Amino acid sequence: MAEDSDLERTEPASARKLEQAREQGNVPRSRELATLAVLLASVGVIAFMGLHMLRGLYGVMHSTLSFNAVDISTPAMMGRNLMQAGMDGVLLFLPLAAAVVVAAVVANLMVSGWVFSPKALEFNFSKLNPITGLARIFSWSSLAELVKALLKGGLIAGVAGWMIWVQREGILGLAAEPLEAAMVHFGQITLLTFLAAAAAFGLIVLLDVPFQLWNYQRSMRMTQQEVRQEGKEMEGDPQIKARIRSLQREAARRRMMQAVPKADVVVTNPLHFAVALKYEERSMSAPQVVAKGSQLVAERIKELAREHRVPIVEAPPLARALHRHAEIGETIPGALFTAVAQLLAYVHQLNRSLNPVLPEHWEVPPNLDPAAAREAV
Repeated sequence: MAEDSDLERTEPASARKLEQAREQGNVPRSRELATLAVLLASVGVIAFMGLHMLRGLYGVMHSTLSFNAVDISTPAMMGRNLMQAGMDGVLLFLPLAAAVVVAAVVANLMVSGWVFSPKALEFNFSKLNPITGLARIFSWSSLAELVKALLKGGLIAGVAGWMIWVQREGILGLAAEPLEAAMVHFGQITLLTFLAAAAAFGLIVLLDVPFQLWNYQRSMRMTQQEVRQEGKEMEGDPQIKARIRSLQREAARRRMMQAVPKADVVVTNPLHFAVALKYEERSMSAPQVVAKGSQLVAERIKELAREHRVPIVEAPPLARALHRHAEIGETIPGALFTAVAQLLAYVHQLNRSLNPVLPEHWEVPPNLDPAAAREAV
């Protein structure tokens, strides 16, 4: 089943999955790069400070192993001397320890960048499962790591052994040299051996870093089902989105219908469109569309207008133009000001019971009336 699952994972990892993996502390790592960085840092510190460290160590050992009558008769004094020697030794090797830590951190940052994951520090009981642990030990991945470790160890040991063989005469001659000169000579031999081992290890790193990046991307691959599921989670289920849009349209329709009783007039194309207009001279720069609709919605607008005694005026060209070019909650287009002014004047006279005459010609530009535009074509 695991092999079938791996074969199904044909899609590259998405940015979301990679980000979730980083949050859990799952990032690509190269142990070989970190080891090489630590090795080079150690060699660098020893090369520049090795003689100083050896002399300091010699001084600490000389002072610690030297006793007088007072020291022997006062045990507390010997304890203080031993504690002071320990502190001096720590300070002496502190640069080396700091360089090793910095090198290890920088090496990991080069591969995976900065990652701080509290989830990686959480206690996981599943890691204590002995069956799972045995499965990891005897897995193909563990076998590959074992083979790689043997090859790595063999290569480095071979290079180090070859360097020692090449410098065998100098190593044998150390016994005949004065102590200080022998220490310097031994440091040089050790430094050359370290550099040769680091060069051999560098070949391993050049192969390991690209392999770890490739293997990480491979392990993070997704199935097509996972890609589709993630798309739904990111963009939302189409059915849910359709339901949300439906509810939004229904809520907007209810708000629109609630505005019809407050309208000043409803202009209609008797069989198709209805547009409700409102104009307050003190608060509005121009009349606004508070509701509009076609077919059944238009019929509902007209029903509400009749129930609340809102004037209904049949003006087909104006109704068609307003329905096409004016949005709910917005003022009417400037090109329709004249026609709407005719309409409002008619309604004003109608409200005063002056028996107005409905205009025979509405001042609607032909390019704004869909019917007139079709006839022109």
